[in-house]
Amino acid sequence: MTGPGYLLLEDGSRFDGELCGAAAEATGEVVFNTSMSGYQESVTDPSYAAQIIVFTYPHVGNYGVSARAMESDRIHARAVIMREGVDREDSPGAEGGWLTWLDDCGVPALTGVDTRALVRHIRDKGAMRGGVFAATVAESDARERVMAEPSMVGRDLAREATPAEPVILDPDAPGPRVVALDTGIKSSIVRNLRERGVRLELHPCDTSSAELRTREPDAVFLANGPGDPAALDYVVGTVRDLVGEVPVFGICLGHQLLCRAVGLETFKLPFGHRGANHPVKDLASGRIDITSQNHGFAVQGPHGELRIESDEPIRWETDFGAAELAQLNLYDRTVEGLVLRDVPGATVQYHPEAGPGPHDAEYLFDRFLEMVAV
Repeated sequence: MTGPGYLLLEDGSRFDGELCGAAAEATGEVVFNTSMSGYQESVTDPSYAAQIIVFTYPHVGNYGVSARAMESDRIHARAVIMREGVDREDSPGAEGGWLTWLDDCGVPALTGVDTRALVRHIRDKGAMRGGVFAATVAESDARERVMAEPSMVGRDLAREATPAEPVILDPDAPGPRVVALDTGIKSSIVRNLRERGVRLELHPCDTSSAELRTREPDAVFLANGPGDPAALDYVVGTVRDLVGEVPVFGICLGHQLLCRAVGLETFKLPFGHRGANHPVKDLASGRIDITSQNHGFAVQGPHGELRIESDEPIRWETDFGAAELAQLNLYDRTVEGLVLRDVPGATVQYHPEAGPGPHDAEYLFDRFLEMVAV
């Protein structure tokens, strides 16, 4: 689809551009990603379900698309907004052009948008609902469609990303049996675990703790995924039943769910953390990793703090013994990691598997397996 089009935000702000991608319109929460590469990995990350991605990097599509860059079996983002989208496929690893692929997948996009102005607006006003429309669609009609889009707050999108049936991978692998509650796990997380020899199982997110126990897991893994963690009390209940019985490790949404299971609350960030350059400090060691992030919600401190001002680890008592807030985002001092001190369990808010992004934190997969072996 080509021709003039526009993005309309729920506050009435309009950003014009040229339509590309599929001949369709889309509504969703409008968010931005600051990574300079990894556009295919981003749109196929299930954590972007029901969202429209604005890429801040000015050229998107330079190196085409390929099967190995898929983070799931399909695109989960609703639409894409770019300063300049290109359709090249002459990169050595390319198997197709970016814009052609979006079209084939039924995903609309806008190019030629002043993404700098758009991102500044979202930073000032916060992430909000919006929609991509052809210029022929009246703003009044577009606004009705945008306002009909449900808010991300209170929204359970994990049920849309989870598998219908359990997926058993590498049953004869030499390592421990790791049972994952699949709320939208990324392929690169699966790859990192399999490369370390685990017997990985992916279970629907509504699987009960009793059902998971029948698998005799050596550890439980809580994956990334879309939506509001506060809408997933059924998963939190399952996690509470398992903490203390087996090691539990969580990434991103999984971090938020384990934190809620030990009594912490979550809240919506103004515009989220989505990019590959977020510095995270480990409070015990002082180590700073540059991390890849993709989340719109964060964890409060044990006293309801939205920001953690201290550079010392914060420890308090839970139903499962001592817990410790162990890592902080140095941009806004939000919680980035939890460690349980009396039972085996830990989390990180960021993505140690990268995909896309830096690989500073890949060692955390090995640390998780060390926790399993204890």
